[in-house]
Amino acid sequence: MEQGSGFATSSPASQLSGAYLTRNLLLAYQSFGVVYGDLSTSPLYVYSSTFAGKLLTHRTEEVVFGAFSLIFWTLTLIPLLKYVFIVLSADDNGEGGTFALYSLLCRHAKLSLLPNQQAADEELSAYKYGPSSHVVAPSPLKRFLERHKTLRTVLLLVVLFGACMVIGDGVLTPAISVLSSVSGLKVTEAKLSNGTLLLIACVILVGLFALQHCGTHKVAFMFAPIVIIWLLSIFSIGLYNIIRWNPSIVRAISPHYVIKFLRVTGKDGWLSLGGVLLAITGTEAMFADLGHFTALSIRLAFVFIIYPCLVVQYMGQAAFLSKNLHLFPNSFYDSIPEPVFWPVFIIATLAAIVGSQAVITATFSIVKQCHALGCFPRVKVVHTSKHIYGQIYIPEINWILMILTLSITIGFQDTTMIGNAYGLACMTVMFTTTFLMALVIVFVWQKSILLAAPFIIFFWSVEGAYLSAAIIKVPQGGWVPLVLSAFFMIVMFVWHYGTRKKYNFDLHNKVSLKWLLGLGPSLGIVRVPGIGLIYSELATGVPAIFSHFVTNLPAFHKVLVFVCVKSVPVPYVSPEERFLIGRVCPRPYRMYRCIVRYGYKDIQKDDGDFENQLILNIAEFIQMEAEEPQFSSSENSSIDGRMAVISTRSIQSNLSFIVSGHEEVGTSNSILSSKSATLHSLRSAYEDENPQLRRRQVRFQLSPSPSIDPRVREELMDLIQAKEAGVAYIMGHSYVKARRSSSYLKKLVIDIGYSFLRKNCRGPSVALNIPHISLIEVGMIYYV
Repeated sequence: MEQGSGFATSSPASQLSGAYLTRNLLLAYQSFGVVYGDLSTSPLYVYSSTFAGKLLTHRTEEVVFGAFSLIFWTLTLIPLLKYVFIVLSADDNGEGGTFALYSLLCRHAKLSLLPNQQAADEELSAYKYGPSSHVVAPSPLKRFLERHKTLRTVLLLVVLFGACMVIGDGVLTPAISVLSSVSGLKVTEAKLSNGTLLLIACVILVGLFALQHCGTHKVAFMFAPIVIIWLLSIFSIGLYNIIRWNPSIVRAISPHYVIKFLRVTGKDGWLSLGGVLLAITGTEAMFADLGHFTALSIRLAFVFIIYPCLVVQYMGQAAFLSKNLHLFPNSFYDSIPEPVFWPVFIIATLAAIVGSQAVITATFSIVKQCHALGCFPRVKVVHTSKHIYGQIYIPEINWILMILTLSITIGFQDTTMIGNAYGLACMTVMFTTTFLMALVIVFVWQKSILLAAPFIIFFWSVEGAYLSAAIIKVPQGGWVPLVLSAFFMIVMFVWHYGTRKKYNFDLHNKVSLKWLLGLGPSLGIVRVPGIGLIYSELATGVPAIFSHFVTNLPAFHKVLVFVCVKSVPVPYVSPEERFLIGRVCPRPYRMYRCIVRYGYKDIQKDDGDFENQLILNIAEFIQMEAEEPQFSSSENSSIDGRMAVISTRSIQSNLSFIVSGHEEVGTSNSILSSKSATLHSLRSAYEDENPQLRRRQVRFQLSPSPSIDPRVREELMDLIQAKEAGVAYIMGHSYVKARRSSSYLKKLVIDIGYSFLRKNCRGPSVALNIPHISLIEVGMIYYV
């Protein structure tokens, strides 16, 4: 199932059906507005960037033919051969991108650095990959990587570096696309100064980022016609230029012209590869945006529309330049016939905005996935579409991107300099994808290293040539993505390091189960009515926050649930498999554990129904434990041990609960005593101030069936009474500090870097949508 878009994959028999083909054609149409905006606007600046600098001294027809041949074979080898025919096959349950490849690798080899993985995660339906279930002996390479933690850390750093370069794309794409499209005004309106053009570009960019909060759920149908009109325009202009200026350009498809180009131009021709690679910028989006479409729809769109339109456009521009060797700076706009200049200019500007929009959205997704890996501070994630799952908006990142984009646009004011930066960022991401893809061929597809070696050698040779040319241009603007990536890498490293140290502190300071059992079912204190939800990152054991709370307050709730919200290395976790329920202590203690699992692309939405779902799942677990022998064979054997996945689909039919009284109320179901007049007045005042926080209250009743086990009935009644008394959320308000004996660097990272990020990012209670009125925070200092 491709859960990202809700489009199911079909069986081979049904794939030939008309409905299947129609759906893929519809998706192919939508993909123009989301996937191909960036790739299709490359003709605006490829030739002007390629023939910048010393290559202008080689302005001959032969060199122009060679440049086109290079562009043609670059388009053929990387987007067509590598991505369309190979990389698109490596989806993770319909999801694509760098994190999808890393997720696949973590599931087929022990490469993950996430600390809270459990064997139960491997039972998720989305965890399994491919049709084959036979066990294959692990390869020596796999054993070698699993044995060395340093290599696994390096792999994570490679993935994060690729992710940082994608964030860099989100800064550079709007700058170069909008600036290139606006530069067309130089051709006809000579009176417009560079300052005026820059002002127009900045206004468009501010408008683009300001509209992000509206969401991109309509982007596919709204923007697809713009990109299609743009593609038809550049195809027609390209065909016109071929016929009018130089039909013999068709001969340049031969790779012989590439060899002649490099022989004639030498080092200058090699340096020009940094401009040629701009022809394939945006290619990574075909794989990264796979979750909203299907591999077949993206292949259809590229092979039958995108590829021929781009080839004809580049061929036509080369035909024009071969007869107009002085018009390289604005070659695209100069090659447009005068009667259609303004319509094409308007469409070009709109297409540039579409391309920028798609890359900005992809940047939001990358940041969300980094956060799921524990490598990015908590930020506000807004789910902008009810229909397209995964369309998100992150306000903080949006405004940071806008400031950086405007800074680069105003600072450089030159598409050639921005193009140097852009080319380096894009080629680095492709280089990373090739490396991860080679590992997927060996570990996931279980093919021989002899098959992966030619793949990585061939594509690294091609991409290495482009990357080397881009690196040479670091002083001429190529430093920008390196600086941006270094900044985001430092943020990610500091957050990941601090989070892991905090988790390890929790892990080594867990409450002893022996001590807990010694307290007895009353825990040695008063058990007050209600449910206490104790949030912790621990997937096993009792967190230190519990003992800290118990030793400072003489009362605790009658029902305790230790809740752990965690990410697993799959794109989506279905609602039926989200809750993992277990028991922490013997039955009389009324202490449970609930692990809530999310995939790296799941969105935690505040639907106000979490408490009700939790109660239903615990009730189902209580009944299942009594009915199934493996749960009830030994009372003590299941203490903090076996956990069960509770399917919410079967709850209503099996449960001895009667769910009734659905009514819209405020947050009264989270307040501890509905009998207290004081709390009633507090609740009313809170609801008046927060009218938007209206939650659904569900009343649970036990069915009068005499067949229920008396102990189960008693436990379910305790659960219902506790729910009616109210729910309290207990979280640690932690202060993380480095030990006095720590090195100066560690103190700098923890005491300054990590503390700064924690103070300026969203709090865990906000990120988890916990109602503020029922939140109890327990202060703790972590010396790590």
